[in-house]
Amino acid sequence: MSRFSSEERSAPFTLEYRVFLKNEKGQYISPFHDIPMYADKDVFHMVVEVPRWSNAKMEIATKDPLNPIKQDVKKGKLRYVANLFPYKGYIWNYGAIPQTWEDPGHSDKHTGCCGDNDPIDVCEIGSKVCARGEIIRVKVLGILAMIDEGETDWKVIAINVDDPDAANYNDINDVKRLKPGYLEATVDWFRRYKVPDGKPENEFAFNAEFKDKDFAINIIKSTHDYWKALVTKKTDGKGISCMNTTVSESPFRCDPDAARAIVDALPPPCESACTLPCTVVSYSHHSVQ
Repeated sequence: MSRFSSEERSAPFTLEYRVFLKNEKGQYISPFHDIPMYADKDVFHMVVEVPRWSNAKMEIATKDPLNPIKQDVKKGKLRYVANLFPYKGYIWNYGAIPQTWEDPGHSDKHTGCCGDNDPIDVCEIGSKVCARGEIIRVKVLGILAMIDEGETDWKVIAINVDDPDAANYNDINDVKRLKPGYLEATVDWFRRYKVPDGKPENEFAFNAEFKDKDFAINIIKSTHDYWKALVTKKTDGKGISCMNTTVSESPFRCDPDAARAIVDALPPPCESACTLPCTVVSYSHHSVQ
């Protein structure tokens, strides 16, 4: 059972919509800064931003206090990814590893490009369709080096440790063997997903080949170091909110009451805020073969 829970504010698919995270005491926390990177030895936490098969581009709001999850906005309009044939929405549970940051001031030696200013992204390949705001524990299997409009944008491949097949997956070659075509589909999706919006295809380092588990973990550890420098004010975050409740050496640390005040200033949770009935969307569990 997760130690964390989530709370929605305002209605989904609106500009005001937010998902805040809470700890086991029901206190508001930042999913970016307050959830530990490691869940256990060799197991990482993942913040689920986008459930598999869905289209709304949700993400941790790095510039908002407490960094809630919200829908990305471009030119005043909510963003959705297209159904890129033959796929439906995102083809994995998509999210981020907390306490990581791809530093835009650091040129990556592998890609020659600077970081994209976000926590490192994760594609979770298990059979369960996760919920937005869910915190899961994942086993890292490999990584893809995407270059998005000139920025380094690593994509970690991982599997939920609670997945029935998790024991069979220990490195990227297991994905190739047990899910033939899935990694190729992943590259294809990331290469083309912005094309319907009039953008060029994305590029990749290493000729779009996936690197293995050990390589991936080293990249994650390096982004954790950049995050540490960010949250302790050794690096200028230039607008990123580092407000947190747990990082003892951070000058941005606040008490739980200050965190609650941030949330209390917003519209109430959806069920009491809406004048229209809210739609409850239930996700069936699908297996990706």
